[in-house]
Amino acid sequence: MASKIARPTANTLNKLHSRLVGILGESKVSTARAVLEQHGKDLTYHPVMAPDIVCFPGTTDEVSKVVKACAEDRVPIVPFGAGTSLEGHITAPFGGVSLDLSRNMTQIKNVRVEDLDCTVQAGVTRNQLNAHLKDTGLFFSVDPGADATLGGMVSTRASGTTAVRYGTMRDVTVNLEVVLPSGEVIQTTKRSRKTSAGYNLTSLMVGAEGTLGVVTEATLRLQGVPAAVCAASCAFPNLESAVMCSQLIIQAGIPIARCEFLDEECVKAVNKDSHLGQREVPTLFLEFHGASESALKEQVDMVQQMALDFGGEEFHMTFAPEDRTRLWKARHHAWHACTALKPDALAWSSDVCVPISKLAECVSETKKDIENAKLLAPIVGHVGDGNFHCFFIISKNDPSELDRAKIVNERMVRRAISLDGTITGEHGIGIGKQKYLIEELGPVAVDVMRAVKNAIDPLGIMNPGKIFST
Repeated sequence: MASKIARPTANTLNKLHSRLVGILGESKVSTARAVLEQHGKDLTYHPVMAPDIVCFPGTTDEVSKVVKACAEDRVPIVPFGAGTSLEGHITAPFGGVSLDLSRNMTQIKNVRVEDLDCTVQAGVTRNQLNAHLKDTGLFFSVDPGADATLGGMVSTRASGTTAVRYGTMRDVTVNLEVVLPSGEVIQTTKRSRKTSAGYNLTSLMVGAEGTLGVVTEATLRLQGVPAAVCAASCAFPNLESAVMCSQLIIQAGIPIARCEFLDEECVKAVNKDSHLGQREVPTLFLEFHGASESALKEQVDMVQQMALDFGGEEFHMTFAPEDRTRLWKARHHAWHACTALKPDALAWSSDVCVPISKLAECVSETKKDIENAKLLAPIVGHVGDGNFHCFFIISKNDPSELDRAKIVNERMVRRAISLDGTITGEHGIGIGKQKYLIEELGPVAVDVMRAVKNAIDPLGIMNPGKIFST
């Protein structure tokens, strides 16, 4: 079993700081209070848990040397990307070293157009990659909304609005370069499209939340830019109708690229933030990709008829790039738009994922819980793959709101488990959902995870306190 990790002493930290400056140089090591606090806080209600030192390495070799130095003194290491995670992944409950790859590890090392893949350092963001790919006819498909680093997206097994068509980080990650807790460096596989060679180390690291090693480079699959793209929106009389319509779209085999649900509170927020002018009722935002506008028009007509069958109204479609950009920019800003509904409030985003046949039930029952608890908690979902989010907007002046939100979240999570779903579709476990992991998978499965963790990280230094307690 891994040794229980302890907060390092001042003497240990002082000696380690000197070693790290020797490895990286003074400009790449910081103990400034503001920098430490920035690296100890995610985007949600979790309190600040700051590291003792922040490092900004620029190469895999530098990461390896930092990890080896920390391992010698049993100092905790917390990998850090853009800091956009939502379940406390980047907090440092035991102090130690935050390893920030976003500043200096931002090289796009190779784009192989003929193979439809690329290799990037972990600090590259998805928007940086897509800007680089602009003239290649290719794009990177995973779109969580936030401009997260690709290393962070690997580590949280991120997905987002396009997962219904193109898959999640699990599906697009080909190979990883990883610095293990010992400081040794491995490649998880090669670049071939498939392999039967031994254990799937790539999938082991995707979603490990930095608890098994530091991802320093990723080789990722790319997609061809579609020749035609159409976006649409449709208002519905109630939540159930909108969700059931999305379910039918998927069951009918229509190759939709995005299928997003916004409840009336979320539409109200994005209208205020982005001036969309949508009716403030449950709404679907849709996108279609194809070889021609005529081919897409056939798909859109089928979806419009399905929407009409469920009471859908004001079905608007557009091929115009500026209109599509406006619609999806508003959707990506939904989190910030919702937090602005209640100024100076705490925000907490929680997600679950269920089989699509159970989605309407799960969403509608959660909506009732929110209303009964008298909370402001807009719902938005990647309903094409059964995943939805609650944005709890919690008053800082009313502690009971956080307590009520925790009760609603617990009911939502346990409801998802009872419907053969998962406690998180894309946010991960972090510190926020640890207690539900055993309920979903059972103690034996979680013990297998612990055994893997203990085998790879026997000192317990790699992002301790995440996924399960040390």
